[in-house]
Amino acid sequence: MQDHRLPPFRAALLHPRFWPAWLGLSVLWLLVTLLPWRAQMALGRGLGRLSMTVLKSRVKVARRNLELALPEREKAERERLLKANFENVGCAIFETGMAWFWPHWRMRALTTMDGTEHVDAAVEKGKGMLLLSAHFLTLELNARQFGLYRPGVGVYRPNTHAVLEYAQVHGRCRSNKYLVDRLDIKGMLKALRAGDALWYAPDHDYGRHASVFVPFFAVDKAATITGTATLARVKNTVTLPCFTLREKHGYRLVIQAPLESFPVGDDETDAITGNRVIEAAIRRAPEQYMWLHRRFKTRPERGMPSRY
Repeated sequence: MQDHRLPPFRAALLHPRFWPAWLGLSVLWLLVTLLPWRAQMALGRGLGRLSMTVLKSRVKVARRNLELALPEREKAERERLLKANFENVGCAIFETGMAWFWPHWRMRALTTMDGTEHVDAAVEKGKGMLLLSAHFLTLELNARQFGLYRPGVGVYRPNTHAVLEYAQVHGRCRSNKYLVDRLDIKGMLKALRAGDALWYAPDHDYGRHASVFVPFFAVDKAATITGTATLARVKNTVTLPCFTLREKHGYRLVIQAPLESFPVGDDETDAITGNRVIEAAIRRAPEQYMWLHRRFKTRPERGMPSRY
């Protein structure tokens, strides 16, 4: 869906310093356009395994995250999960291309939607929808697929690279309305008050500011932002958990029923509720989650040794 807030193409984007980025995007477009989906996934898994030899620092972070989050699993099992996770990282490259470049008909052909009745109910009552999501490696598809049913608004971090920012915004708005900077709280509130669906993923560690320390998986005190409850308090807004999971024959967009009695007004209680919803979704397909991020980097007390 085109929107007046989409950045216009500028001649400056053709500067030679941007040619590598345009080349990379062109190759990605070509691959996701010409190759069958299964071939893309096979190639993605191979690239993911190869990336483990290059992104050693990220492998270390992901391994540590799995150790902290899932200590009940045997080490050998976590290592298998680690390998599968990086295979999914490779697949995510192609899935980003699908989300940004595929026509609607091709995206619909691989998409199964569960829970659209919750969207219909919210629209019928004129309610804004806070889509409580998470940083799955399929996150680009999540927003694209939801937009195929009901165009919404995405919360994102602007890219400092001009060409990648141009591609990112246009790609993410292919079936949605517009994007809001993750620091633009007023813009998020405006979208919800207008009755829009707002995609929001609060599962990363954003530091101490506006955060509380509550359980997330086996980590008893994980820094968790309180923004979910802040947005959910907007009048006439429902909070719908929303995730995309890759399956054998395509993707399943999962839209869950509105959270009941949320928020309750206590930051810690509300953050625990959000974390539990996200954790339950991750446990459905832990290999598809973005374990590369240093999720548990902020310690509850300053000066405590790093978990990494």
